[in-house]
Amino acid sequence: MFNFMKKNKPTPKTETPQQRAERDSAVDKVLLGYEVGTLSIATMVLGLERNGEELTLDLRLPEDSSPETIQQELGQLLHPHGIKTIHMNVRLSAPGKGAGSTLPKQMPKTTDAMANQSNPSAQSNSDSEPPITKAAPTQASLAAHPRIRHIIVVASGKGGVGKSTTTVNIALALQKLGNRVGVLDADIYGPSMPTMLGVADVKPQLENEQFVPVDAHGMAMLSIGSLLDGDNTPVAWRGPKATGALMQLYNQTNWPQLDYLVIDMPPGTGDIQLTLAQRIPVTGAVIVTTPQHIALLDAQKGIEMFNKTNIPVLGVVENMALHTCSNCNHTEAIFGTGGGEFIAEQYQVPLLGQLPLASGIRAQVDKGEPSVLADDEFAPYYLSIAKNIEANISKFAKPVDDKRIF
Repeated sequence: MFNFMKKNKPTPKTETPQQRAERDSAVDKVLLGYEVGTLSIATMVLGLERNGEELTLDLRLPEDSSPETIQQELGQLLHPHGIKTIHMNVRLSAPGKGAGSTLPKQMPKTTDAMANQSNPSAQSNSDSEPPITKAAPTQASLAAHPRIRHIIVVASGKGGVGKSTTTVNIALALQKLGNRVGVLDADIYGPSMPTMLGVADVKPQLENEQFVPVDAHGMAMLSIGSLLDGDNTPVAWRGPKATGALMQLYNQTNWPQLDYLVIDMPPGTGDIQLTLAQRIPVTGAVIVTTPQHIALLDAQKGIEMFNKTNIPVLGVVENMALHTCSNCNHTEAIFGTGGGEFIAEQYQVPLLGQLPLASGIRAQVDKGEPSVLADDEFAPYYLSIAKNIEANISKFAKPVDDKRIF
């Protein structure tokens, strides 16, 4: 199912490295922005290959779509970026029961995406009628998942601030408070949830073309890491394939009834974050940072991104706030003080909690038994954060669309 690896062909010598990078980036952006129905066509890409000015796409499209129209419109959008010919190999999803089965439909081997350029009258029509584009969906237009009450994303502006450790402990803390909780590992390039939850060797099952989440200490968990062949297998995917994988994990999973789905985001503000903001109905975001100035600068960018995409920020978690020496019990603020409070006050959001820099927290997730599960001395910190989340989240809940069918 996750056949997103790209085939490589020698790039023509006339294409410079800069031209290659620019064209690749342009293809990614066009595919992400072009919609079939209500979904980005990037989520339907099974394979992608570019050889100079030629682009070949392997696609799985909805049964009621028009491949010919899609091919023409993509050609119009990509031609300004130097893509003159598009080949499309299409599989149409069969309707009704067993929608995962496909009907192969081969598109013409060679199609000049802008053949009407040589026709003066067609050129005139093209000038008067710009390429068809569709506005990206907004959070306000997204219906809530019928089986998931709240979706919380845990994000950070940069890596190394303890985001995944915080995610897994918040999820377990919400469960300990009596909630039904699921975890989706959206950190496609660095999935860590299976290891942190002690289920690295467990593979998700497939039923009726849907993933069945892994049971991790009573939580429903799904991660791209559970689908890879080994711990050392790299996920070397560019934007559309990575975002397509995220949407598959979310849409093609038989999630049980959940009070919370906690999503561990990759660091930064890239394609995956933007796709999530446009495709998944998020209740709110939790920002994890350290007090360090550099981390705070990146955390601010993350908050700004969520503000621009109309995702409420539920609050800030300041990680690694204090360190207590195990020998002399001296407490020191290694990464500075007041950073979490400052950014929370700046954006008028709650400071959900402050976490210590402690080897015990690290040791517990390394062996697959996070602090909340082990009920160690650090568990109360995470339980306090979970209680603060629960106290404020109801005002951001999305109305459930009971007519939605999966």
